Amino acid sequence: MRSEAEQQKRALRAELRERRQLLSEAQRGEWAIGLAEQLDALVAAHGARSVSCFLSSTTEPDTRVFLRGALERGIRVLLPITRADGLLDWAVADDADEVTEGLFGLPEPTGEVLGPIAVNDVDLMIIPAAAIDREGTRLGWGRGYFDKTIGSMEKCPPVYAVIYDSEVLDSLPREVHDQPVDGVVTPTQTIALSARN
Repeated sequence: MRSEAEQQKRALRAELRERRQLLSEAQRGEWAIGLAEQLDALVAAHGARSVSCFLSSTTEPDTRVFLRGALERGIRVLLPITRADGLLDWAVADDADEVTEGLFGLPEPTGEVLGPIAVNDVDLMIIPAAAIDREGTRLGWGRGYFDKTIGSMEKCPPVYAVIYDSEVLDSLPREVHDQPVDGVVTPTQTIALSARN
């Protein structure tokens, strides 16, 4: 039987997924440029030379403009690859733009697969989310990959979640396994939070 928090999360995910599907291509394209500018500034502010990011799906805020620019500037980017055991492998991004469909239909890189501990070397983590609240609680899409990754890291770098502006909420249901984030990046703003300090 699902807990009340699980039921609230499930309903909220469905609502957020539906809202994202209603966005126009023009909105997505414009916001991809804004998101890239925000992420570029975040990377510069942290002096990051190595980051983890993700290949956005069609309904997620578009990370690809940022990824292309980061690679051109010589930043090492690790991209996640889902595994059946709930862990993430990683691959170093390159400019080939070759993508495959992962376990859950999400885009994933095709490069050499590195194990789960490869992410321990990054200076900054940029992760997906459905919503974030002002306390740093992250609502993911329910599979727990990033919660497990963040929770298992001995020395976790700053973690910023990427969402749309309307997905910064006042509060979210939180469960014991939910890992908070240090900040949120939208197409118009970057908000630093003090959740994990």
